[in-house]
Amino acid sequence: MKTHLPKVNLDERKWHVIDADGAVLGRLAVQVADILRGKNKPVYTAHLDAGDFVVVINAEKVKVTGKKETAKEFMSYSGWKGGEKYRTVAQVRASNPEELIHHAVKGMIPKNRLGRVLLTKLKVYKGPKHPHAAQTPDTLKAAA
Repeated sequence: MKTHLPKVNLDERKWHVIDADGAVLGRLAVQVADILRGKNKPVYTAHLDAGDFVVVINAEKVKVTGKKETAKEFMSYSGWKGGEKYRTVAQVRASNPEELIHHAVKGMIPKNRLGRVLLTKLKVYKGPKHPHAAQTPDTLKAAA
């Protein structure tokens, strides 16, 4: 018995816009990651890129629950001694709010070549405007 492999037509990729205003960060990231991987389609196959493009707007208005605004920390390391830096969610939101959503979605996709390709289809913007109107994106409601 042979394994059926669906043919993924790259021309049929859709564009979706999700407004992050008032959405909870984790629930939004799950929704975005599923669309990027193509889990919402009947042709989903784990090792193929069958997903669509996702544009997230109003990234600075995303919510986090509990005390995560001040207690959750993002660590970065320069590679040098004493090169660890810690930033809270509030500090990241003030300097680069797109990074909050990008970091959350990145943690929910595969950590391999396919995952790196999938992340190129994610576009995050801090305001309500985006430069992808020519692709005629569908508007999706953020997960509650």
